[in-house]
Amino acid sequence: MSTTEELAASTSPAARKEERKVLAGTLVGTTIEWYDFFIYAQAAGLVLANLYFAPLGEVGAQIASWASLGTSFLFRPLGAIVAGHLGDRLGRKMMLVFTLILMGVATALIGILPTHAMIGVWAPILLFVLRIIQGFSAGGEWGGAALMSVEHAPIDKRGFFGAYPQIGVPSGMILATFIMYLATTLMSEEAFLAWGWRIPFLLSIVLIAVGYMIRRSVDESPVFKEMQERKKESAAPLGQLFRKNSREVILTALIFIGNNAAG
Repeated sequence: MSTTEELAASTSPAARKEERKVLAGTLVGTTIEWYDFFIYAQAAGLVLANLYFAPLGEVGAQIASWASLGTSFLFRPLGAIVAGHLGDRLGRKMMLVFTLILMGVATALIGILPTHAMIGVWAPILLFVLRIIQGFSAGGEWGGAALMSVEHAPIDKRGFFGAYPQIGVPSGMILATFIMYLATTLMSEEAFLAWGWRIPFLLSIVLIAVGYMIRRSVDESPVFKEMQERKKESAAPLGQLFRKNSREVILTALIFIGNNAAG
């Protein structure tokens, strides 16, 4: 198809409707995903130290709480690699739905996780495991959402479509901050520390259901469909990426390290 034909096809009513679904699915799904990711950060600064790491002392408990927050960043690259590999084989849409559900399940489980006073050392261990799952899911989701949006984009709107997954990151942070603000102001401090802090985590169940319905309605990436038709010609093994493009991989990683450190 020529460039002119592609542009004409992208302006049809059906194409515009699908574009809106893609943008909505990308933005809402990514916002929900990062709400889950950042609600943990809010709790790490407010309650998790005392509830899960109390035997380490006041300072040690807070350090451990922040360390559990940082652990997820170590597993984001692994999530991106695994989800990217499976996305090339099984489809972008399937992996985006999977990472969204995986993140939601991990977040909801944190909301019902017993504290150190209840089950001892297993409490912080399980908390770390669930935070690792959150990091893995976030790594797979962000790259997949960016890929899905750009691959659906008309050739003259790729930058615009590619911006939507990134908008979801601060949107998720704002939503997480707002929900935690409501939880801390609408109940007493005693109630919040006893059970109220769990509500923002359990709210993830509702948000994931909404995101799931929206993402299920989006068609599979046209680029992936083309790859499926040309499967034998379109293999892209991970080893080849690092052999031929290791410089670009390292530079991109350093850029994101700086970005996340500043954030």
